[in-house]
Amino acid sequence: MEKIVTGYGLIEGPLWIEGRGLLFSDVQNGGVYALGTDGLVSTVLEHRKGIGGMSAHRDGGIIVGGRNIAYKGLGADDRSLVLLDKDVTDTAIGFNDFTTDSQGRLWVGSLGYVVFSDQTPRPGHLHVIDLDGSVRTVSDGIMLTNGLAFSPDGTKLYHSDARENIVRVYDVTDGDVGPWKTFAAYEDGHPDGLCVAADGAIVVAVAHGSRVDVYEPDGSLRQSLPCPLPMVTSVAFGGDDLGDLYVVTGSVGGPDALSGTVFRTGIGVSGLPVPLCQVSI
Repeated sequence: MEKIVTGYGLIEGPLWIEGRGLLFSDVQNGGVYALGTDGLVSTVLEHRKGIGGMSAHRDGGIIVGGRNIAYKGLGADDRSLVLLDKDVTDTAIGFNDFTTDSQGRLWVGSLGYVVFSDQTPRPGHLHVIDLDGSVRTVSDGIMLTNGLAFSPDGTKLYHSDARENIVRVYDVTDGDVGPWKTFAAYEDGHPDGLCVAADGAIVVAVAHGSRVDVYEPDGSLRQSLPCPLPMVTSVAFGGDDLGDLYVVTGSVGGPDALSGTVFRTGIGVSGLPVPLCQVSI
């Protein structure tokens, strides 16, 4: 893997935006950053910590996770609007990763406990924010919600549970899901962020596993890509025609507390574009 930029605590939420480059967050130290196509890094949002996922919105801003799900305007747009808060369930304390479907709805995983703490683990839920801003809770029992992504035809939703060490798969119909099944199970490392390629391959970051796993849609392993750092947190396609795979990491197991790194590699197939969020703000 090619090292692109380093010096962060825990990188998460990689998001490719055409014309801007790769956005990513630092969960521990705060902030959202943009790795431009010129290779330079700029600050997009300051301070906010805990951002585990991001999405581009049709109005030009971004959706970020953490203590809530919020719209953050960019440039002249200075709006900051909460779309989903912790009162969505009796147990939610925040939100991690999320994705959009072909209609622009947001599919969001909630957390039931503070991950980097001594709190007793409690399960979170899977929620849908519909286009009018209303919220539905569609699944439960997720001990540590992580990566979410849809199959190319939108009929499957893949969802990492990093504490149970599985990737779930749901059948999707008309904006709702059926009972989940186990798509992939892990003994070495924990499934974290994920994305889907144009040919339907599922690409999974394996935290504490020093690798990225690429699966066929039938669940068989296509290949594993070794990563120089063990805390592989997420993946996203980007670059021309989405032909590059960006791999982001945290510092755990690295040489120092600021060794979180953005790497770039490829898997021989382009990525599947992630639709803009169309939720009304």
